[in-house]
Amino acid sequence: MPVNFNVPATIVVGGGAINELVPQLQRLKLGRVLLVTDEFMVKSGLAPRVESDLRCGGIEVATFAGVQPDPTAQNVTDGVAKFRESRAAAVVALGGGSPIDCGKAIAMLAANPPPLSRYMGRNQVPLAGAPLVAIPTTAGTGSEVTKVAVITDTGHDVKMMMLDPHLLPTVALVDYELTLSMPPELTAAVGVDTLTHGIEAYVSRRASAVTDPLALACIDQVGRHLETAWREPQNRVAREGMMLAAMQGGMAFANSSVCLVHGMSRPLGALFHVPHGISNAMLLPAVTRFSLAGAVGRYATVARTLGWAPSADSDEAAAGALVPGLEQLNRRLKIPRLRDDPRIEARRFEGLRQKMAADALASGSPQNNPVVPTAEQIVELYQVAW
Repeated sequence: MPVNFNVPATIVVGGGAINELVPQLQRLKLGRVLLVTDEFMVKSGLAPRVESDLRCGGIEVATFAGVQPDPTAQNVTDGVAKFRESRAAAVVALGGGSPIDCGKAIAMLAANPPPLSRYMGRNQVPLAGAPLVAIPTTAGTGSEVTKVAVITDTGHDVKMMMLDPHLLPTVALVDYELTLSMPPELTAAVGVDTLTHGIEAYVSRRASAVTDPLALACIDQVGRHLETAWREPQNRVAREGMMLAAMQGGMAFANSSVCLVHGMSRPLGALFHVPHGISNAMLLPAVTRFSLAGAVGRYATVARTLGWAPSADSDEAAAGALVPGLEQLNRRLKIPRLRDDPRIEARRFEGLRQKMAADALASGSPQNNPVVPTAEQIVELYQVAW
């Protein structure tokens, strides 16, 4: 079966890549842009620096800093209004996955009519949006190289997953130096998020010979660099390795698929406001244990790639080492279990498990899992992960 592989037309990787912003916009003959970011990027000084660089390069810029964690449809609507008011020709998205996903949706709605909900699902976007330059500041989501955006519909308490080549950034500037100031807790959360991307891309029913090398390279980089980046925030080798892993994981999962972890993770974000990376990390061990039987050989390769199983071990033994390894990694990185997160109240969690399971299945991701679950199995998995 033919395989579609979509990535940005231009990807600039390495320390100082952010300095390519003005030359790339000039190359594309774009003289007026909307900078989409969040308040943290403004307060950190990075957004003002980008504004200054753009103006010094002769490019007019307006800024929309109203993106919140797990961006909402209202954030997108407000950003589109700012885009039109400023008469921008392109979007520059600066920050973690939230500003980049929001920037994708704003750029898309510049050419496609609202509401945003009509574009939920796979390949629902009819027209290419405004050009988009994505500049990630966390090594986690890989959104800078994916055709995926996730936006929260607060009216229905669901995360809308949109997947379409028209959501791809035009240019990705992947500069690991922007991650040197990430605190340990964020490094851990987005790092295990990256690992989840690599694992799910590799075991997905949509995996291919094109995505497999990227997924395994992502897993390998995480195994070698995540804990060092967590312990030593200024370690440039580790930071560069994790930024590369995030990019590779993004390219892999966007062209194969994420699976059950992501399907179950999105409702936790929509209903309890648990950050995406944390919820993925909380769910990864339990979901992996459930899924092992569907792809023993592939999970064994994951364990060996992480260095958690000798090459001489049987596939069954190597795969069996993966779940304890993931549990120990979470403990070392101080990632809590679901029951230890103060945002998740036990009685409400119990009452919402059926809805979360239905929403997980509706997202489409669990159907790509090595073992495709029923709604009742997902309900039980939430309890196991608790």
